Amino acid sequence: MFEGLVKSPMRLLIGVLVVLFILSQTLAIVPEDKQALVLRFGEIEGTKNIYRPGEQFGESGAGLLVRVPFTDGLQLIDKRVLGINMERQQVLSTDQQRLQVDAFARFRITNPVRMYTAIRTEERLQQQLSTILGSSLRNELGKRTFATLLSPERGAVMDNIQVALNREAQKYGAEVIDVRIKRADLPEGATLEAAYNRMRTAREQEAITIRAEGDKEAQIIRGNADGEAARIYAASFGKDPEFYDFYRAMQSYRQTFLGENNQGGTSIILSPENEYLRRFRGN
Repeated sequence: MFEGLVKSPMRLLIGVLVVLFILSQTLAIVPEDKQALVLRFGEIEGTKNIYRPGEQFGESGAGLLVRVPFTDGLQLIDKRVLGINMERQQVLSTDQQRLQVDAFARFRITNPVRMYTAIRTEERLQQQLSTILGSSLRNELGKRTFATLLSPERGAVMDNIQVALNREAQKYGAEVIDVRIKRADLPEGATLEAAYNRMRTAREQEAITIRAEGDKEAQIIRGNADGEAARIYAASFGKDPEFYDFYRAMQSYRQTFLGENNQGGTSIILSPENEYLRRFRGN
């Protein structure tokens, strides 16, 4: 038989192609980043390289897979972290602000058997999770004010959305790893301008309040300082009335002849015997 095949190259070529075809239907290589389901007449017959938490790269079950030719099919499911981008949604907050929100989530298929049984393909799973993400986002943000998205409370909002989305994702054999809001904007037009005006008015009122508090504290500090100065002056007068009188006279002369508004340019005509000039005459 072998000699016959050698004498007939066409038969040899056909025989090689048949063997290669049978091998291709029998052997398959499962990549490191894929999970494999062996399907026999549409039913799951076996699995390979299934996701296991904490497994190290290179130590999973990837590699050569042997199956029954012509009856067993192979369904490869991604093992990596996948992402979904939610289409822009309009959300009404508790303070009646209509927000345009963009969000995304990251997930991993942890139970490919359940995923295939429930929804068949990764594309349909992504579409389903995107729909659930939009619903969870509207429900959670509908309980909050617009200012919440600008405060540290935003982290708690994201955690609540992730928990709600993960609860639904587990029904499809997936695990949600992270949920984030990319943007949350007010609609363009009158609504946005009104929001800016309210924010500007609120900041102006806050500034007025802060300035009023500052003026009040300044007056208290100034009053305390004046009272302390008067006390010191009174104590000084009690200890040395003559020196206190001299010191006050010198301050008065400085203010009169060299004051800020005077600068030494004003002429004052007084009698030499004027009581105001007595300190110039000495003792």
